[in-house]
Amino acid sequence: MKGIEIARIFIREGNHAGGLDVMKRIFALLQDQHKVQGVTVFRGVAGLGVHGEIHAADLLHMTARLPLVIEFFDTPAAVAAALVALRGLVPPGHIVKWPALCL
Repeated sequence: MKGIEIARIFIREGNHAGGLDVMKRIFALLQDQHKVQGVTVFRGVAGLGVHGEIHAADLLHMTARLPLVIEFFDTPAAVAAALVALRGLVPPGHIVKWPALCL
């Protein structure tokens, strides 16, 4: 068993920064630059936004911006370095992290 950290990033489909898709930029940064041990992107069916608005897909809103959760893990030092690099892409309060054991 070894100690790791897990980080979870909360964004929405279609979020852009500098004209590029934020999810793709985050994924590339974690994979190509920081080479973290594991990354998964989850697409939610519904979510509650920071201002209390509900984001969900239905027949009236075919272009719903559904919630995305990007989760990654690595050593505490690697996660800390990646989170510093993500500061400009993710709004404050949209990242959580916690220690875990890799079995």
